[in-house]
This record gives sequence, C-alpha cells and structure tokens, in this order.
Amino acid sequence: MELLTEGFDVEPRRVCVTVFGGDERCGPDVRSEQVWSELGLPPERIVSLGSENWWTGPDGMCGPDSEMFVWTGHGHPEGSPLTDGRWVEVWNHVSMRYRENDGGLVELPQRCVDTGMGLERTLMVLQGVGSVYDTDLLVSWTRELDRLWRTDTRRRRLLCDHLRSVTVMCSDGVRPSNSGRGYVLRRLIRRTLTEMWGHGGDWTLGDLPDGPFGSTLELMDLGGGIPVVRDILLSEERRFRSLIERGRPLVERELRRGPLGEPELRYLHDTHGLPRELVLSLSEEVHDG
Repeated sequence: MELLTEGFDVEPRRVCVTVFGGDERCGPDVRSEQVWSELGLPPERIVSLGSENWWTGPDGMCGPDSEMFVWTGHGHPEGSPLTDGRWVEVWNHVSMRYRENDGGLVELPQRCVDTGMGLERTLMVLQGVGSVYDTDLLVSWTRELDRLWRTDTRRRRLLCDHLRSVTVMCSDGVRPSNSGRGYVLRRLIRRTLTEMWGHGGDWTLGDLPDGPFGSTLELMDLGGGIPVVRDILLSEERRFRSLIERGRPLVERELRRGPLGEPELRYLHDTHGLPRELVLSLSEEVHDG
C-alpha cells in the first residue's frame, strides 16, 4: 500500500482490494481484511470473494490470495472489480499457509508470501494509457510497425511483443538453437516471421530501423548492441525462408492425401520442423492458388 500510494503516487481512493471470503475447504481470510482496513481502505473497497481468491501452486502449496486493483476510469471510482472493468489488477499477495493433498489441507510449518506485480500493467496504469502496447516500453515498436506495414491490432501486438522479447534475449547472450532457451528464441523469431508473411506481405526484418531496437536496449539497460541483434534476426530469416521453400512441396503432398488434421500437423512439425502456423498459412496459399 505504501509503495502504490507513496512510491507510485496512486491516490488511495483509487485503490481497491479483494480478499478470500472462504469456501468449503477453508474459512475466510479475516486477517488480510483486517490489515487492509487498518491501512485506511473503507469497507466498500475491500471485496470478499470465494474460490477466485484461492491460489494453488507447485507441489500443492496453496493459500488465500489478496489482489490489488487501481481505478483507471475518469472521475470518482465506481463499483468494484466484480462489476466494472475499469478496475485493473496490478498486484497480488498469496499467503502460503497450506499444502493440499488427498487428505485435505495441511498447515505449513513455515508460512510465506508469494507476491507478484505486473510490470507492464502497472506502467500502463501509472502512465494513464489504455494498453500495455501504448507504454514507453513498446510504443517505439508500435509506431514503426504502423509506419512500415500498417498491420491490424492483433498482429501489431504480437509482433511488438515478440520483437521486443527476441531483442532482449539476443542482447542477453541467447542464440538460436534446437534446444533449451535457444529453441525458445528460434520459435519466437519464426512465429514473428510467420505472422509477417501470413497475408502475402513481402516484409523483411531488414526493414526495421535501429530506433525500436535501441529504445528497448536503453530501457532494459542491456548491452549486446543493435548490430548483433540485427545479424541474428536476418540470419534466422534467411534460414526460415529456406525452410519454407523446402516445406511448401511437403505441405502440397500432404494436402493431396486429404485435409490436414492434427496428426498431419504434428508430423510436419516433428519430422520437418514446420510450425503449425506456417503449415496452415501454406495450405491456404495452395487452396487460393
């Protein structure tokens, strides 16, 4: 509460919380409700919920959850997170008190708090914008993508997210490979390229200026340099183009045998490395042709 209201300068009247109200497994989280009240929240800003505010994690670790919301609408806050979407969740606190097993709940010998704040979502609230893609973390990407390719909202958001992610990964020393985090990077790049090329656009990552890359590296305080990131992306683009040229006749062959179902999609992915999105896109091209 101190960080939100004093550190981030959120007016206390714009804060609302939810607490666990109890269910058949466990009684209400009276203590959390009491603490929020002591911190100055009025009763109408402390909302009691049932199973929605119970969290279960790995190995059965679990406990009641208290979530923090900030009002993003204009004027005086209205309603509650249950009734008005202008209340945006930015933070949650899970009181890890139990372990769940076949016999029910067992109290942990040592309790702790599992807490998480959404960085992009909190920044969206603090900067007063309507989407995380309008924050200064991503706006350099959205502007350039609109200028270059004029994509629709869904594709623009996906490309922004993936391009920013691969920039950070490459700058942090990750390189494309067929295993581990390198495989995650390769899949992100290929998903990006698949979306770029999915509707016949002759786009290349070489079209992107240095600005968005530099903005991400500066905001994240990362080294690695723009040339390194660009070289990795263009190398993977060339590799993927080659894969597509090899994959098109494979997709055509499968289509001659009948419609593509899950077994065929799995076969093309596992045996030939063709992503599902790419196969579906290639199959559309074949049908349209």
